[in-house]
Amino acid sequence: MSQKVQLLGISNAIVDILAQVSDEFLEEIGAQPGSMMLIDELGASDLYKKMSVKKEMSGGSVANTVACFANFGGKAGYIGQVKNDSLGTIFIDDMLSLGVDIRLAPAEDGSPTARSHVLITEDGQRTMQTYLGACTELSALDVNQDSIGESEIILLEGYLWDIKDGKDIAEETVKSKHKSQGKIALSLSDAFCVERHHQDFKNIISQGIDIVFGNEDEAMALTETNSEKEMIAKASSHTQILFVITQGDKGSLIIKGNDIIKQEAIVTNNVIDTTGAGDTYTAGFLYGISQNKSLQECAQLGSWAASKVIQQVGARIDKTTTQEYKM
Repeated sequence: MSQKVQLLGISNAIVDILAQVSDEFLEEIGAQPGSMMLIDELGASDLYKKMSVKKEMSGGSVANTVACFANFGGKAGYIGQVKNDSLGTIFIDDMLSLGVDIRLAPAEDGSPTARSHVLITEDGQRTMQTYLGACTELSALDVNQDSIGESEIILLEGYLWDIKDGKDIAEETVKSKHKSQGKIALSLSDAFCVERHHQDFKNIISQGIDIVFGNEDEAMALTETNSEKEMIAKASSHTQILFVITQGDKGSLIIKGNDIIKQEAIVTNNVIDTTGAGDTYTAGFLYGISQNKSLQECAQLGSWAASKVIQQVGARIDKTTTQEYKM
């Protein structure tokens, strides 16, 4: 049986390859600024060769949350598929260095490790070209009572539903909940993902999800509403589910039945890279839960963490930064 952890992430394991580029570089490769485009293995290889100074680190939305949670001092585990190749080694070694318990060994066969080429322009905007590779080969056989172990909170990534066994993985995770006292959280990933899997998301939420994380667009897509007021009303009707909704510079909303908490954003004038804000907010919020803090305190910690990560390149704040926060 795997060791007990406070947070277990289950998601697409991706290595982020980050580089500062010019607008001309984006034009050269035919990429729309701010877009996310899926590319094949050959396209990934060609793009990698064109990128000059690069930073490589384990990534993917939920993996980023797990890493930040560990940097806050939380005990974390992770399930995601990489291949036994150079980038797979980077992913595993990076997570292990943070103290994250890796539950799935790299695959010896199959597709290369997934990677996202993160092209950052001078204005801080990210343009992503992503090759999914091995992460889509995560099997439902890999997610079972033994690999899940005793986990206080399990965080599922919405993008899991895009892979072949994603739905089965989610259902197996919900089954595990009935054998423990743990909670299950769902990260909605993006509004298009919610639209693609709307009925499946509704089903799994009704079956056993305790916490839903998403931004305002994702929450509106889930609740099929067009305004904040309507969205709050729909979310409030699910009295047993905690909704944690980020709203950019407007802050965040915490909704649990008729209890609604509004958390203001922390303003900063040194915005460099905004993409990791949601993942880091989630890490701070979940760490607050693990420390038995109030929902207001969890939201404050999430906002603080998000304000820190947008002032740097990369979607994770390190241990030195997390220690600045006094709970």
